[in-house]
Amino acid sequence: MNLKDFTLLYDFNTWANRRTLDACDALSDAQFVQDLGSSFASVRETLAHLMLVEWLWLERWKGHGPDRYPPSTEFPNLAAIRARWAQIESDLLSYIASLKPEDLHRVIHHKTMAGAPQAQPLWQMLQHLVNHGTYHRGQVATMLRQLGAKTLGTDLILYYREQALRAQP
Repeated sequence: MNLKDFTLLYDFNTWANRRTLDACDALSDAQFVQDLGSSFASVRETLAHLMLVEWLWLERWKGHGPDRYPPSTEFPNLAAIRARWAQIESDLLSYIASLKPEDLHRVIHHKTMAGAPQAQPLWQMLQHLVNHGTYHRGQVATMLRQLGAKTLGTDLILYYREQALRAQP
């Protein structure tokens, strides 16, 4: 992959995250925090995890090593998640735009939240983060269906089709 590919991939990730948040608009505050027995109990917990993992990886790429996430209770509703995610998204897209080709092969050393050391090339971490988002957006889609809400597709092919339609005169 090259920088252009990662720019496209992160534009897709942003598009898919926004569509997921838009689908959550239909939820009541009670539904938003309702325990559905998933790997993250509620829609809020899942969205907070997804958002904060983006923050965590970006911090690692910048050479910082947070050892914990802010608690999801800092985000009592969808508006609070949207507000925080908008800043993370902006920072993440700025970071991607700032990369040079040689940066992709730079090995990033960091510690897990449990303190275990890890190191991998940046390009692998960049791919991982988008893949991670796809997984958890799928969980949110399942939760929305459980709550009787309509989902919005976030498949990569839908993104490509939408972009092609926008490019037409």
